[in-house]
Amino acid sequence: MAGMAGGTLKPSDLDHLELDPTKSESSTEEIDWTEQEETAIRRKIDRRIVPLVTLLYLFCFLDRANIGNARIQGMAKDLDLVGYRFNWALSVFYIVYLLVEVPSNILLKHIGPRFYIPGLVFGFGLVSLCTAFVKNFDQLCVARAFLGIFEGGTMPGISFFLSTFYKRRELYFRIGIFISAASIAGAFGGLFATALSWRNIFFFEGLITTIVAAAAPALMPSNPQTCRFLTERERHIAHERLIREHRADPMEKVQWHHIRAAIFNINNNLCAAGFFLINITVQGLSIFMPTILADLGWTATKAQLYSVPPYVAACLVAILIAYISDKTRRRGIYLALATFLPIAGFSILRWSTNASIRYMAVYFITTGAFPGGPGFLSWGINNSAGPAVRAVATAWIVSVGTLGGVLATWTYLVRDAPRYPIGHTINLSAQIIVLCVASFGIAYNMRENRVRDQGRRAHRLEGLNDAEKRDLGHKHPDFRYIP
Repeated sequence: MAGMAGGTLKPSDLDHLELDPTKSESSTEEIDWTEQEETAIRRKIDRRIVPLVTLLYLFCFLDRANIGNARIQGMAKDLDLVGYRFNWALSVFYIVYLLVEVPSNILLKHIGPRFYIPGLVFGFGLVSLCTAFVKNFDQLCVARAFLGIFEGGTMPGISFFLSTFYKRRELYFRIGIFISAASIAGAFGGLFATALSWRNIFFFEGLITTIVAAAAPALMPSNPQTCRFLTERERHIAHERLIREHRADPMEKVQWHHIRAAIFNINNNLCAAGFFLINITVQGLSIFMPTILADLGWTATKAQLYSVPPYVAACLVAILIAYISDKTRRRGIYLALATFLPIAGFSILRWSTNASIRYMAVYFITTGAFPGGPGFLSWGINNSAGPAVRAVATAWIVSVGTLGGVLATWTYLVRDAPRYPIGHTINLSAQIIVLCVASFGIAYNMRENRVRDQGRRAHRLEGLNDAEKRDLGHKHPDFRYIP
């Protein structure tokens, strides 16, 4: 383990572990390994899994956000999307999306990720392809509803999948990489849209997605014990290191008490609130950026091309923050500090009239807001104990966060063009509240850790057997939160 040799606990690791990991209750034999050996195994897993899930999520976000590119490429005119029809089509997607997230992750836990996650990707790719043939507003809404069914389980599914391979202090960086695919998807979407009609945008992006999804099961393992690219000893170590950290069976089934533990965890609800607020900006900007840029007086082609650089910058910054956060083993401070950029950006968009200055503000917004999604999600996963609880917590945080996507679809209305004062004000307010939520999360977690260090939560163990103690999860007095 990082910070361990042969499974020996170092004092410096105490506040980053869920429970005392020196013994594995599920192991039939003890196995020793070096820190270098574990690092080599983790890098093997990185090379196989992280690029794969990043590619899958890239197409997920591409197929979701391409409607924004299609809108200014002729779709609005061809489908008669007058008034608020475009906003309703967007809302249908997010409403269905949020309803399927928790059930989808429970199914994922039961079925396994190898075929389930690629199956979701294949499904939304097929729906995107079929969207190329819609004739009117009603058909567009039906297509967006089906897209929500398949895409709803993808982000929480991939996030939970990664949590079954990585320790708490390794997770944010990997989640940050795969969610940064959203930024790259926005960049690709803008580039593709300059050369394609709106129907071809949906057709070719959907076609490529289905091809990638069909090939994915050949590369995707279900869990560390079944990784064909690892040797038998490496599989044992990859599995055992997580057992020792979590002291729980990674294959445990989701039960009602796991669902309650995930939903009534104050950390999860803080992270869900943060994700909700971040999504107002991220989802809204992803859909409306081409429209906002076009309303600066630029041609459709110029608006599509100019949407690319801010996404690239957002991707790089998101990965950098995730890397630093994992290295320093802190979450909230980076989420709080990042909000100052979108606060400045939306202030500029709200009150400035200079097109160049307003375009600069878009960079502030993307680089400050896009790291927030993986940040809040990994923060919640890190502070949830037990694989089954984490499966539900992941979906719960994303589900609440998706409500931000629903609100985002109504922030930029055609009647407010080209300045969009209401949309910019809503986003500015959301980012200020994100700052407050992250700051409160830091304070709460640090205080609770101090209380547990003082032994003031030890009474929770009185009269409990070993199984009941394990089921305490994040309430266990030995559990330490990541602030």
